[in-house]
Amino acid sequence: MKQKQTADLQVKLDDYYQKLKTGEAKKEISAFAPASVTNVSCGFDILGFAIDYPGDEVVLRLTDEPGLKIARITGDEGRLPMAPEKNTAGMSLLSLMNHLNFPYGIEMELHKKMALGSGLGSSAASAVVSVFAFNEMLGSPLSRRELLPFALEGEKLSSGGKPHADNVAACLFGGFIIVRSIAPLDVINVETPENLFCTIIHPHIEINTADTRKILKKQILLSDAVQQWGNVAGLVAGLAQKDYELIGRSLQDVIIEPIRSILIPGFNEVKAAAIKAGALGCSISGSGPSIFALSTDINTAEEAGKAMKKVLNKIDIGSDLYISKINPQGPKVLE
Repeated sequence: MKQKQTADLQVKLDDYYQKLKTGEAKKEISAFAPASVTNVSCGFDILGFAIDYPGDEVVLRLTDEPGLKIARITGDEGRLPMAPEKNTAGMSLLSLMNHLNFPYGIEMELHKKMALGSGLGSSAASAVVSVFAFNEMLGSPLSRRELLPFALEGEKLSSGGKPHADNVAACLFGGFIIVRSIAPLDVINVETPENLFCTIIHPHIEINTADTRKILKKQILLSDAVQQWGNVAGLVAGLAQKDYELIGRSLQDVIIEPIRSILIPGFNEVKAAAIKAGALGCSISGSGPSIFALSTDINTAEEAGKAMKKVLNKIDIGSDLYISKINPQGPKVLE
């Protein structure tokens, strides 16, 4: 089976190279990859979903000189490295180009349209958008599931060499995902109810993911673990059964949120305001500082957003507000 897949891949690549000679193949492409919410309250490192925006954009251009060059980065305030092997978008694309023995070169522009350290999968969006765009330019010789390991190579740079697939998988596949295992890599898509809206508020503070991991407890009570497992199971069942009340009851984190929320000013008040406005539940997106809430209609999602923003305004913390349905598509080519 593996030999057949390799042969099929080579046929698709040869077709692209032939089209280059006749002028039919794409030599430039632009693409977008969305932000993502992970942990989703009770699902630490295993649950995630994509949203419509914000996200990252990339432009790839074919060149005759082999290798990868990052020509331009915008939106990062000079904080991201231009060296491909030190950049999440660059590293994921390099790994894919090397895997395919790509004989040409690529020039890349990366346009960051989301804040670093926001808890919305900024590094994952960069890692995903470059490999997605490259694959699309070649005529999609690889499936999205086959692209996942290469995107994870980029994500490793931002996670100290220990990749977490929740952001990357949610961004790449779209919709709601479960990471059953990292080794071996096993990601499962979960059907999402149609009327599920996400409100995200991003306070204008930055939290380092590595720091938020350091403060977590190394051991937890069995009773807390059992409660957390029940909430994860309930959340997945609620999504599958389109049971919004069950989803709301299950959006409870008794292990991670009580610790990480200390780093987010006004968190408890923001959460209470969202739920009072009618949201099903509210928690930290990723490692924070962004906070998400889920609702069953757009009006409630908007009201929850206003209430959440009002709390932060009272304590003089600026914020960005995003309201989106669950994004079923993931990355897309920009025309």
